[in-house]
Amino acid sequence: MTKRDGPTRHIFITGGVVSSLGKGIATASIGRILVNMGFSVRIQKLDPYLNVDPGTMNPFQHGEVYVTDDGAETDLDLGHYERFLGTPCSKLSTVTSGRIYQTVLNNERAGKYNGGTVQVIPHVTDEIKKHIRALHAPDVDVVISEIGGTVGDIEGLPFMEAVRQFRHEAGREYCCCIHLAYIPYIKAAGEIKTKPAQHSVQKLREIGIIPDFLLCRAEKALGKSVKDKLALFCNVDLNNVIDLVDVPTSIYEVPQVLMRQGMDELLANRLRLPKRTCDMHAWDLMVGHIKKPKDTVRIALVGKYIDHQDAYKSVTESIDHAAYAHLLKAEIVRLESESLESDDWKKQLEGVDGILVPGGFGKRGFEGKLRAIRYARETGIPYLGLCLGMQAATIEFARNVLGLERANSTEMDEKTPHPIIVPMEAQKEFINAGILGGTMRLGAYTCTLPKKTSKAAKVYGGVDSVSERHRHRYEFNNAYRAQFEAAGLVFSGVYIPDAAKPEQSLVEIIELKDHPFFMATQAHPEFKSSPVKPHPLFRGFLGAAYKRKRGDAAGSKSEVGLPPV
Repeated sequence: MTKRDGPTRHIFITGGVVSSLGKGIATASIGRILVNMGFSVRIQKLDPYLNVDPGTMNPFQHGEVYVTDDGAETDLDLGHYERFLGTPCSKLSTVTSGRIYQTVLNNERAGKYNGGTVQVIPHVTDEIKKHIRALHAPDVDVVISEIGGTVGDIEGLPFMEAVRQFRHEAGREYCCCIHLAYIPYIKAAGEIKTKPAQHSVQKLREIGIIPDFLLCRAEKALGKSVKDKLALFCNVDLNNVIDLVDVPTSIYEVPQVLMRQGMDELLANRLRLPKRTCDMHAWDLMVGHIKKPKDTVRIALVGKYIDHQDAYKSVTESIDHAAYAHLLKAEIVRLESESLESDDWKKQLEGVDGILVPGGFGKRGFEGKLRAIRYARETGIPYLGLCLGMQAATIEFARNVLGLERANSTEMDEKTPHPIIVPMEAQKEFINAGILGGTMRLGAYTCTLPKKTSKAAKVYGGVDSVSERHRHRYEFNNAYRAQFEAAGLVFSGVYIPDAAKPEQSLVEIIELKDHPFFMATQAHPEFKSSPVKPHPLFRGFLGAAYKRKRGDAAGSKSEVGLPPV
């Protein structure tokens, strides 16, 4: 544990004009720069919505639900934080209005406010500030807090007020505010317009927060005259008006964009941090691999929420990470699983080099997923299944190899004669009571790899066990294990809650003996992949897919060693 220089510094990142500007990417990129300068960074997302957490939110509205090691169901931006920084987030890294109000009301019911009138100020804002300070530790140099939504949102006002108070209490010299604003280009007029950004900063100043930096999201680079105008009307130093133009290839270029404008020195000066060199060598090398792929590989992603690009964000990022390691570019073919229930379903899978079925819930499109899995199993196309993708693989095997007609999960068919997938014992009371939020098997669990000759053991590098994150209620029915093993399905990873009762172990990883690459896991390995350290299962899957494309062993030899960051 290192001793930090002075008090913990705080960076607050706000957004204006419109949402979906990439505030999470900008936040993660700033964190990456600080990490590369040798500082210890913790990062959190303050979300103004009233849900207690995103666990029950529709992916069409909110994108994927990200899961931390300690079992928090969080906003997808925490995935960006972990992938960029390489530092695990936790329950302390996610705060919502719902959780804040829930805590305040529980305190009121318990009489902790001594009979006082409970108000937004100070009770709600004090609770928000308490969550910001929760990331303090002797070895933490900088805490970055991203405030969700845009300035002016009614639900976000208590968070903005809490930030204003926090800056006043902690000392402005050790806190800075970075505001991300949209600078539109009006094509018909041929002009870049600064007025939307000016108004969002004006709204921020009305709250009492004066931004120290202005990150300008734009399609075109800003000229000096535009920056001069923004600096003048937004009351921001000219050097602190930063271009954040669309990057051509990958989001992992954003730290480089910021570094070219001296973001490391600007942050160090503003926060009175020790002057340190920002070592970007390994990161630049990784981005160089992304920009110069030697070939492409086509991966079919078969899911229920394909139309929403963020619904499987960690999965698509993990595919890309693995492709980078093989010096490849992944062409992800998004297939709506319901569309595979039509008569021409095979045409949609023609020409793909690998098939992946991610996690999910519900029976809509489930039969289409089973068709994709059978196609992969019978044609030798590499397959990777995640969570529901593993459950579906066992059901497909039961129906078409074991001949167990109507085999299914009780989630899809309560009256199935062959319940291959059943609720976990601890989940039955929640399912019966209809209690959904925060009740699944969540967080990191140990997976034992008992078969040293299995593909799983080889992919993971010969270790005895691994830790993976989970988010599910249903599991493989152990009553069928012997039947499956006799037919050639290998249970190559298990969770053993009690060493004295191995028969109660949970199936974690399955694979086929006589298949180039057919693996599936009950876990969500996509939550532990990064661009500089691709997850072993995805790396193995992409290698097998490229090997199939090449028709020789070249795919398995293409991987390069990426230096750790």
